[in-house]
Amino acid sequence: MVEKVFFDRYAAGQESPEFEREDLVAAAAELSVTLPKNIGDVVYSIRYRTPMPDSILAIQPSDMEWIIEGMGRAKYAFKLVKVNRIIPNRELIATKIPDSTPEIVRGYALSDEQALLAVVRYNRLIDVFLGLVAYSLQNHLRTTVSSVGQVEIDEIYVAVDEFGRQFVLPVQAKGGHDKLSVVQTKQDLACCRAKYPSLICRPISAQFMEDDLIALFELAVINDEVKVVEERHYRLVSFNQIDDDDLRLYSQRS
Repeated sequence: MVEKVFFDRYAAGQESPEFEREDLVAAAAELSVTLPKNIGDVVYSIRYRTPMPDSILAIQPSDMEWIIEGMGRAKYAFKLVKVNRIIPNRELIATKIPDSTPEIVRGYALSDEQALLAVVRYNRLIDVFLGLVAYSLQNHLRTTVSSVGQVEIDEIYVAVDEFGRQFVLPVQAKGGHDKLSVVQTKQDLACCRAKYPSLICRPISAQFMEDDLIALFELAVINDEVKVVEERHYRLVSFNQIDDDDLRLYSQRS
């Protein structure tokens, strides 16, 4: 369905082919394909989970890739953007943090994403990373933004600094093999600007590198590319695994 919708419009010379959810219904009828119960999941899957069809991948330049952007309620556009892969820098020092995650929470977490969000929350890693006092506002916020359509944010924090400035912090949670998404980062920014216009928005991504090693990124979107503002790594350990040498090293940092 996605392939047909794309080439019906791309062949007509549209550089950023736009389509609506109902176009998928029409494509399914023409192709004699059974529609899924939730048509929106077709677009959601391509945007965040699975690659584009091979025929679409075949016509993208080597340094570019097709993404699907939300353009409003049930409205979308295929857009060609620069390939943008942000992965943790293995050369960074990992700061040891006493692990405050309740064992019962680790034991019952159902997914990497769920476990990661819980670990970040219980260890106050957002506070440590940004130097703010941050509070989790909501998990898996699903809402609608007029310019984008439906969006979902893994977790959203609000925070305050020493000067009284207030922040909204949308957090992406990524497992070990997942990649940061320019689509998700852009929609996180759009959502926070629409819903919290008086707050300073600072998008964050948290990624498992290993079971107890977490990379945190502060992100920005510039010219349709995700850029890293700051990256730090944190290793969760028992208190007795942090020795005097570690503390001396940390005391030298500014």
